[in-house]
Amino acid sequence: MSGPRVNLLFLGNSSAVNFSIYLSPRDEETGILQLANCNGSERAGDWNLNVARGTNMSKLTLSLTRNLQLCLPNATDCCTAPLCVVETLQVLACRDAVMLARLLVQAEIYANSSFTGNVSENATIIPNQVFQPLGSCPCDLTAGACDVRCCCDLECSPDLKQLFNESCFTGVFGGDVNPPFDQLCSSQSMEYIPDWFPFLCVQSSLNNTPFLGYFYHGSISTPKVPSLKIPLQISPGKLFTGYSRGDPIMTEEDEYFTIPQQSMAGQCVVNAPVAYLQDFDVRCLTSLASYEEGLPHNVRINSGTGDFIQQNVVYRNIPDTGRFITESESLPTAEVVCQNVTFAEHYAFIWKDKSIEQVNVTVFLGSLCDGEILTQRFTVQFLSLESTNTTELSGNPGYQVGRPVRAANLNASDTSGSLSIWQPAGRGLCTSATHTRVIFGLDSLSGCTLEVGIDEDCSLLRGNVTEKLNSLIQATHIGKRDNATHSDPNDWVEIIRLDPFNSDTNVSTGSFKGICADIPANLNIRIIFAEVGAVQGIPQQEILAVQISYSTVIWQFQCGLTCENTSFLPITAAVQFIKVPAQPPIPMTRSQSNHWTEFDCNRNDVCWPQLFYPVTRFYTGEPYSQCLAKGLSLAFLVLLAAIMSNPWFSRFWNSCLV
Repeated sequence: MSGPRVNLLFLGNSSAVNFSIYLSPRDEETGILQLANCNGSERAGDWNLNVARGTNMSKLTLSLTRNLQLCLPNATDCCTAPLCVVETLQVLACRDAVMLARLLVQAEIYANSSFTGNVSENATIIPNQVFQPLGSCPCDLTAGACDVRCCCDLECSPDLKQLFNESCFTGVFGGDVNPPFDQLCSSQSMEYIPDWFPFLCVQSSLNNTPFLGYFYHGSISTPKVPSLKIPLQISPGKLFTGYSRGDPIMTEEDEYFTIPQQSMAGQCVVNAPVAYLQDFDVRCLTSLASYEEGLPHNVRINSGTGDFIQQNVVYRNIPDTGRFITESESLPTAEVVCQNVTFAEHYAFIWKDKSIEQVNVTVFLGSLCDGEILTQRFTVQFLSLESTNTTELSGNPGYQVGRPVRAANLNASDTSGSLSIWQPAGRGLCTSATHTRVIFGLDSLSGCTLEVGIDEDCSLLRGNVTEKLNSLIQATHIGKRDNATHSDPNDWVEIIRLDPFNSDTNVSTGSFKGICADIPANLNIRIIFAEVGAVQGIPQQEILAVQISYSTVIWQFQCGLTCENTSFLPITAAVQFIKVPAQPPIPMTRSQSNHWTEFDCNRNDVCWPQLFYPVTRFYTGEPYSQCLAKGLSLAFLVLLAAIMSNPWFSRFWNSCLV
């Protein structure tokens, strides 16, 4: 062991078993440890043994009671050397003076590296970084030793420097922290020095060099603990124009309102901001040791207009915690630590326009014991104030990215419906997978595995797979807009279903077992939408059509590590959103087509835009100065020809000759 505490387990009935520890001295001549007997106790030297007895298992904790700090001058009860404790212990389990078990523990514990006490040494004087480089030898990385190829290292002797004198580090890293810069009059490092350089160069010493900026970073400021605040918030606790979709919800303390959410990596982030008008339903795994309380429910929330809203919290107890506890270790029933924790939290935000009107929270509490794994659930749902029906979520004329797609059964008396994909859990089997709603604008792909036997009937397998896939689509129509009402059939589009291919053959070829063709294992959901306008500058989307099709595969029985009579068939569901123009583009007229074609260099032999190409910088056939001179000469000749062709020029010329 290398720490001050270690846990041990004794398996079996320990009702009449005595546990003890014994410090084992080593024979200096032979080096053999002395054997212990059952006459010991639960304390030996600086060691204590705590026993937590159970029915079929006991937990033993061996802990060190001495101080592990390094000794200061004139200090006692401390470690005189970095390797503080080097001891060998024996942990014994005896019943009626008969040894049942013995465990040998070798302890090598180092002193704590953290320092506590008063510093009596002189403080290091740091030079002013504005006038003197803080690191005069940046390649000197090892204290008390010579760094190879670092010729400015003062710890390198002349004999050592001769070994790498020709391979020293150059530049700033090699110690040349004040190199001559290009603007210095004495510097000749520039390849091309203009004629005016002696009149504008800088006369300065190398101590005043711009290379000091490599070491100087401005004034010293105290570090600030990063907090979740809006950087451009001028008036604390007041939003000027209310919330927009995706904006983080703020609290009275001008901080983000946070609820645990899943990151892109799949892990749960405790302090994740809640975005306005974005629902989510997440599950997070935790244990009693890693359990963390979230934001208190007495925190008031900024409504978006400067007012603050108090959360309406309702607490409920969960008597049956079986569906939340996913795993439990076999621990003794005695002395097990349990705590009342939060099992689930459901938030309902009532909103109107750009502000929050009310926040209702339902908290479910239960008992979590040490060793149990809890699956916490956190849901956030935004409900429009104009609609008390929880299925009508948005109230916007059109869909917004991130909102659930509306579905309904208009051909049934109960018009409620759903369009979902799988959310696998555990081993990824279809029997344990749950459903999650299809989110607008989010292409998704999910699936699960189905257990299939080697003697499976192919017709029954096709029917079973089709039934599993159809369970995701409990609807006949999809809402065109997010505020579609069940009473208006024009607000809905009918789902176009392309039924899977039905094969009459029971196997693919012959009468082989474990082979089935035309299994509809893939469900394809294509949603066609268009942007039909905007409300208050927010684009509104509308669904135009929904098509559902199936892709078939050939299933063949495959053996895993051990060839059993059961194999697995993966089935998937894919959702694809296809954006099309709301209206077909207006075709160009013939005059417009000819206008653009006339100046298109790729469609015509004569390219008028490239008429002056030789006098531009893109022409590299000859120097630019020569091209410019020739162009000006050509322009002069054209101007001269235009002047001489004018009638008044001939009269002027004749008058001059007379």
